[in-house]
Amino acid sequence: MTIIVDLDVMLARRKVRSKDLAAAIGITEQQVSLLKSGKVKGVRFETLDKICLHLDCQPGDLMRYEPEKQTEDARVF
Repeated sequence: MTIIVDLDVMLARRKVRSKDLAAAIGITEQQVSLLKSGKVKGVRFETLDKICLHLDCQPGDLMRYEPEKQTEDARVF
């Protein structure tokens, strides 16, 4: 996947536990865990808004784009 989720980094910076974030924004700890691991296909803007509000951050602090490295043969023109 080319979208990297840095939620765990932001939680550490803000000294917030996953359990506390989940309780504060109204989702399960398992959902936070899945978000942290990047094992989700998407996230609702409402959830993203609540996370950013609680952690006092921007969406770009939680996610970043890294293009996949391709070999010379794998490129499509």
